[in-house]
Amino acid sequence: MVRGWLLPVLLTAAGLFGSAGLFADGSTVGAVLMLLAFVAFAAVNSPLAFPPSLGAEEARRRSAADGRPVVYWRPGCRYCRRLRFRLGRDARRAHWVDIWRDPAAAAAVRAVAAGNETVPTVVLPDGRAQVNPNPEWVRERL
Repeated sequence: MVRGWLLPVLLTAAGLFGSAGLFADGSTVGAVLMLLAFVAFAAVNSPLAFPPSLGAEEARRRSAADGRPVVYWRPGCRYCRRLRFRLGRDARRAHWVDIWRDPAAAAAVRAVAAGNETVPTVVLPDGRAQVNPNPEWVRERL
């Protein structure tokens, strides 16, 4: 769970230190802009940008019940972020599973992706899977 927050915390800290240096030099506007930029980038790369993560078993159970796909992802993954933002509000309709929080989810992804933890991986209720799918392909299945 801590690993998913490492990048956002480091980005925020870097923004704080960088903006403190600019502020000390008398550049208040530059300091504020730098801090806002780092915090915005940290927020986009944090788990907060994604729908709440389920466990792999719970996501499979819900997927079988409602027919919606399961999306395996991890924080900091630019392809996961791209999929999430391209889906927009429709992203909430999928079941999202953070592979760094659930070892069973990481194993499920490795089983589909030839032993690699390649994300995003989308698994449909019938068991078919797609690694790094086109967002429109996922939207059609939602």
